[in-house]
Amino acid sequence: MDSSPTASELPPGLEYLIQIDHILIQQDLEFVEAILGFETANKYKIKNKLGQKVYYAVEESSFCTRICCGESRCFSMRILDNLGHEVIILKRPLRCSSCLCPCCLQKIEVQIPPGVPIGYVIQTWHPCAPKFTVQNEKKQAVLKIIGPCITCSCVGNVDFEIKSLDEKIVIGRISKHWSGFLKEILTDVDSFGIQFPMDLDVKMKAVMLGACFLIDFMFFETGGGHRPKL
Repeated sequence: MDSSPTASELPPGLEYLIQIDHILIQQDLEFVEAILGFETANKYKIKNKLGQKVYYAVEESSFCTRICCGESRCFSMRILDNLGHEVIILKRPLRCSSCLCPCCLQKIEVQIPPGVPIGYVIQTWHPCAPKFTVQNEKKQAVLKIIGPCITCSCVGNVDFEIKSLDEKIVIGRISKHWSGFLKEILTDVDSFGIQFPMDLDVKMKAVMLGACFLIDFMFFETGGGHRPKL
């Protein structure tokens, strides 16, 4: 882990990440989706641990892509600050969603405007446990993310541990929060928490946001009711 640079050395909008070690992400409830069942573009509020909104995320994808590809769809996610300025861009290509087909696994690219990559999250093949490698802008492996074999959110939180490259040290976690029985069964509205060291490189903190959204779409974006994914 590298020490974070000073605010003046950071890309605009990321300086707030220097002073936090916990992020909450809450998906907005879309009434059209809840009532009619049509998948709409996701929107999320990103808050600090005091519940104050610091960013807002908006999915950009076509109606046909959402209907035909569902949770496996490709998308861009624009993350905006409270003034409406774009600070982070996430790019997810269309990839295979099955661990039985390891040749084309999931990935997400994290960019800062105007499209400069600062990191990547790449799925690592494993027969049962969700595994990801976190890379920096030079595509060098920095961290690992490892989830449980069963990702069904039935009665409690589901934790994906952020680990060192040798997988021996846990430095944080991405947690899918239990939202209550009715919301879990009837909607795909999700809430997450991300914990990481205060001194983690700020760009890697931004990449953890990308990892959280990739995990959401892969394992919990099921259109009402969650189930384990192969």
